[in-house]
Amino acid sequence: MADATITPGDNGPYHVEGDFVLIDGAGNKFEVTDDAWLCRCGESTNKPFCTGTHRSCDFIDSSRVAR
Repeated sequence: MADATITPGDNGPYHVEGDFVLIDGAGNKFEVTDDAWLCRCGESTNKPFCTGTHRSCDFIDSSRVAR
């Protein structure tokens, strides 16, 4: 079973729950041991984390798993 669960919010961020390591483009590691909200709209001022900016930039996406 997975150590983390990723749930895309309708018109909002990814909610990642569980223990995981986030690695940025430069290879820097950030360990998360609870949960985090990750930006999907691209407008956050604290990337990769969500700052709620999706509410004011008209971000729209309702991801569903395709089988």
